[in-house]
Amino acid sequence: MFRRTFWFTTGVAAGVWATTKVNRKIKQLTPEHLAVTAANKAIEAGGRLKDRAVDFALEVRDNMARREAELGDALGLNTPVDRELPAPRGYAVIENRNTPKYVEGPARKPTQQTYPTYPYNRNEDH
Repeated sequence: MFRRTFWFTTGVAAGVWATTKVNRKIKQLTPEHLAVTAANKAIEAGGRLKDRAVDFALEVRDNMARREAELGDALGLNTPVDRELPAPRGYAVIENRNTPKYVEGPARKPTQQTYPTYPYNRNEDH
């Protein structure tokens, strides 16, 4: 009698196990579950792709900064700057003879042009 009970219980357990497995597989093959699975895999792949893209962008930025520093050193752009002011430059100054400082007599209009007067007659030969 013990032997029959053992095989009966084993059969029931195997049936329950097989039924559970078959029901899980059938549920996995429904269109809704397939869509959810595909969406989850796409999200995971997108996350991995984003992580790779971010890593690539950070690596490019680091290498770019390193190369800029190398080029700056090679061209002398990273040398310390002398903070002294440069020596004053000499400028040639042209004074305007039409300013009130040089005009004789009453103030003239700024648009009126002043011509120099000569102490001799221009028509005479010297």
